[in-house]
Amino acid sequence: MKHKSFLANKSSINKFRENKLIVATHNSGKLKEIKKLLKSIDVNIYSSIEMGLPVPKETGSSFEENAYIKSSETTLISGFASISDDSGLVINALDGSPGIYSADWSGQEKNFSNAIRKIEYLMKNHTDYNATMVCVLCLSWNNDNFEIFRGEMHGKIEFPPKGNNGFGYDPIFVPKIQPATNSSLTYGEIDPSFKNCNSHRNIAFNKFLKSISKK
Repeated sequence: MKHKSFLANKSSINKFRENKLIVATHNSGKLKEIKKLLKSIDVNIYSSIEMGLPVPKETGSSFEENAYIKSSETTLISGFASISDDSGLVINALDGSPGIYSADWSGQEKNFSNAIRKIEYLMKNHTDYNATMVCVLCLSWNNDNFEIFRGEMHGKIEFPPKGNNGFGYDPIFVPKIQPATNSSLTYGEIDPSFKNCNSHRNIAFNKFLKSISKK
């Protein structure tokens, strides 16, 4: 399923002036992070979980397409503006996998321990452990207006998993931006407040906040 170009949207004509915003996710860990990142904006925040909205089928071929699907369908069903987050782990040696299928690798039970074990198995004959965490946001509101914001954090993966903070692949991802010189902590070990200020999601949200501050 292909969607419109993300290089030419209507946001420059119709400005974002909504006072309600739905966070289009059913991932509780992601929702917690996003709500903290949204605390500075003057809108009423809801979530797909609170609203009892269905989970959109992510049929896109990129983070951008999947983010657009989630936010646009949420806005269509609810009538409210929404922001979605499509994110994942991109591993160089695995040709970008799991990428947009990062959540799928965890199975129906969303067991990321199994997904991490799968990655460890696939990486056993590789020496390049470079990887990137990607976050793409899509803000959708009235009359099919939308904007896309992309953030990336480069780093590497390492085994065994370390730390109980965060969610998903955080225990195996070591970001380049660290809380101390010469430290090599995974997102699972890094304090959540530091991660929220120095992550792929934070980079994307800063672009989003800068955009709506100009509206």
